[in-house]
Amino acid sequence: MEELFEIARQAALNAYAPYSHFRVGAALRAADGTVYTGCNVENRSFGLTICAERSAVVQGISKGRQVFTALAIASLDSEKPVGPCGACRQVVSEFMATDAPVRFGGSDGTYTDTTIGELYPYDSLHDLAQTL
Repeated sequence: MEELFEIARQAALNAYAPYSHFRVGAALRAADGTVYTGCNVENRSFGLTICAERSAVVQGISKGRQVFTALAIASLDSEKPVGPCGACRQVVSEFMATDAPVRFGGSDGTYTDTTIGELYPYDSLHDLAQTL
């Protein structure tokens, strides 16, 4: 997760955040080991902003990957770790197992290690799969 987090930090440098000044990068490892990155891209119509995590998922999907095994998120402009928003939790849960590791961290070097299942504990997609 250390290497993946560093890749996320580098991706955050590419963020387009002229409104919030809150740069975020994500690094997403596919099942084959390939890493896809994303950064937040803001828009003056704030609802059209795309988060780093979803940007990374789109990169991977566009390259033909649909299974991801680990996610790291770096927030350069927050001292403390900031977890993914609800929309991103929903999207990444579509493509990751509940036990997939997630690390998110801030600029002060602290981070939180968790899993998709801990971030999104009542994921109906995975719950339904277990009942079918």
